[in-house]
Amino acid sequence: MNSIYENIIASKAEGKKLLAVLIDPDKMLIVNVKQFITKVNLSIATHIFVGGSEVGEGLTEKLVFEIKKHTQLPVVLFPGDIIQITNKADGILFLSLISGRNPDYLIGKHVQAVSKLKDTQLQILPTGYILIENGKQTAVERVSCTEPIKRSDLKHLVETAKAGELLGLKLIYLEAGSGATHAIEAHIIQKVKEELNIPLIVGGGIRTKNVLDATYKAGADVVVIGTAFEENESFFNEIKNHENIY
Repeated sequence: MNSIYENIIASKAEGKKLLAVLIDPDKMLIVNVKQFITKVNLSIATHIFVGGSEVGEGLTEKLVFEIKKHTQLPVVLFPGDIIQITNKADGILFLSLISGRNPDYLIGKHVQAVSKLKDTQLQILPTGYILIENGKQTAVERVSCTEPIKRSDLKHLVETAKAGELLGLKLIYLEAGSGATHAIEAHIIQKVKEELNIPLIVGGGIRTKNVLDATYKAGADVVVIGTAFEENESFFNEIKNHENIY
């Protein structure tokens, strides 16, 4: 498989927008994978992310193994903990929670992951992960014991993203959190994008085609959606890829 990161960079340079579907191993039953991935393959999705904040031992590997049977899209781990690392995937977002100040999620978990990563062929994508408040506590907040950055604190948010780039991280991920009451506003995405030279990922609260388009227009290079496109049939129909070969 071609380098996942190089493909993201090339798409950014060409102005091509990417879409990742995030699947939580704790919420997706193996028996439902084939049907779900069939819908993903029929959509404009370019990547599949797998992970969650609270996932049982072994669930991620079983899920990734099953997903790979039914798609040629790159499968990228989005791990909440090192137990979610599996060589069955193609790559891993090596997430540093730079919006928080818990050393475990800034560097501690990464050190613990090294011995596991040595035994894999995973493509590693160093990613600055920024959690933005969305009106209710998220699983990420609870598990990491960190607070999200307030949407009103735009200067701090933008400077946090830029600091991640200056530290050498390869991607910045703005996250409103699972089940976000509303997506990240366009002006926030725009301001962050203006400061960055690296690709920007945006996720959380994106449940309609209009919001998806607005997120791209604001500057997101990769947008992440959950299972909203399956639960909302009209959304799925709007993001069908009529040229899909699968």
